[in-house]
Amino acid sequence: MKITRRSALLSTAAAAALPASARAQKAADTLRIQFVDAVPNVDMYFNSQRTGLILAHHAWDMLVHRDPETFESKPLLATEWRFAEDNSLDLKIREGVKFHDGSPLTAEDVAYTLNMAANPESKVATPSNYAWIDKVEKTGDYAVSIKMKKPTPAALEYLTMVCPIHPKAYREKVGPEGFAKAPVGAGPYKIVKNDQGKEVVYEKFADYWKGSPKTATIKNLHVRFVPDLATEVTELLAQKTDWIWNINPDQRDSINKVPYLQAVRQESMRVGYLSIDAAGRSGADNPLSKLKVRQAIWHAVNRQEFADKLVGGGSRVPPAPCFPSQFGCDANAAVKYDYDPKKAKELLAEAGYPNGFDIEMLTYVQPTSWPAAVQNYLQAVGIRARINQLQVAPAIQKAEKGEAPLYMGSWGSYSVNDVSAILPVMFGAGALNNYSKDPELEKLIAEGGNTSDKAVRAKAYSAAVKIATEKAYWLPINTYVNTYAFAKALDMKTFADELPRFYMAKWK
Repeated sequence: MKITRRSALLSTAAAAALPASARAQKAADTLRIQFVDAVPNVDMYFNSQRTGLILAHHAWDMLVHRDPETFESKPLLATEWRFAEDNSLDLKIREGVKFHDGSPLTAEDVAYTLNMAANPESKVATPSNYAWIDKVEKTGDYAVSIKMKKPTPAALEYLTMVCPIHPKAYREKVGPEGFAKAPVGAGPYKIVKNDQGKEVVYEKFADYWKGSPKTATIKNLHVRFVPDLATEVTELLAQKTDWIWNINPDQRDSINKVPYLQAVRQESMRVGYLSIDAAGRSGADNPLSKLKVRQAIWHAVNRQEFADKLVGGGSRVPPAPCFPSQFGCDANAAVKYDYDPKKAKELLAEAGYPNGFDIEMLTYVQPTSWPAAVQNYLQAVGIRARINQLQVAPAIQKAEKGEAPLYMGSWGSYSVNDVSAILPVMFGAGALNNYSKDPELEKLIAEGGNTSDKAVRAKAYSAAVKIATEKAYWLPINTYVNTYAFAKALDMKTFADELPRFYMAKWK
């Protein structure tokens, strides 16, 4: 019914544009942005949501900048760097950078932030992003040395994507909770209002350092969190917002008929997946602990149809549990499973479930037609999955507690183009998302992450991919293709790393 209602709204909007509202926002120089996945903590060290990553990249600077066109690493807060033979990474820190509270950014802030992130007692949301850091030493007022526990070829990727620098003095003064409520960064925008989980208001930082590739054009960003996609689309049509994303793909053509709107599509590094509780974290008598049941699930889901017809836009079926371009994502090592409902039923019968079974499927995935499609595929072979649809944050929390027999989600690897950003998260020892608990798999993933030798890394990761697929632990369903919809008055590009750069946007 929602799709029908939105289609009607689109038709009505196409007949009557409302240019006055668009002109008003352009005159106010405020870009209004909406997301459906509310971020409870804008300090990205303490949330694993893509929206949290996006918010952070506008209020904070990282040490290294990624050229969004070429993926080349370029200076940002670090002006230069050097990998030393003693497993250290030495960086010179840019002078003259100010935090939003006016205090200078120095090597002390860098060392403090990265040591906090690497400290297990900090309980960051994704420990594997920082597990390679042993300690960070200040070697000068504007120089640091990162001592690595192991050679980390992807170190610059992590410093580019997931290491915002915090002001030591302010954060120590207010504490982690106070910092989450009133954060201070050194990015192109400062946060002037943070109503946690409801809205975040940014203002262009007047003292942002000159020459940065992240220099903002639009004066204000107003981010609001709304409950669902229907609300987003309705408010876009009513010109109460200027930018949304991840709308239903079939709405793109209709939106493009609206005189004041545009919709575009872009594949990202995000993988949609179904996590299967092989370890029995959600219950000791879990049927998913049986290999043939898991293999039945892999045969039951028509992933190619899902990617082609539901996602569209060039979505692909990843043969391995990672994004195809990531180093170590060896498609040739993956065990292949054809779509074969008959085979799935046979495997279920052999496992002792000739009449199937009932199971819960936790998810936050939107649109809801996507989890429903997986539910239907499973239903067709006798697996009766009850969908438990939650908002993103509570779904993640429930899954990390081990309370999800089946868990349909997505992982964007923080746009790090290396499997060290996904395999340890899903299969690594101690990982909250690990529903396989396979010692051999955990050992191989650790081996791949403990050396800079590409051949050794590739061999270990290929073996890990083989085991993960052979034992049918984690079903990669599709690559994501983001559908963006925004005002025609807005000039804004999309990029493959799934990081909207509002600081690059401008009014036409």
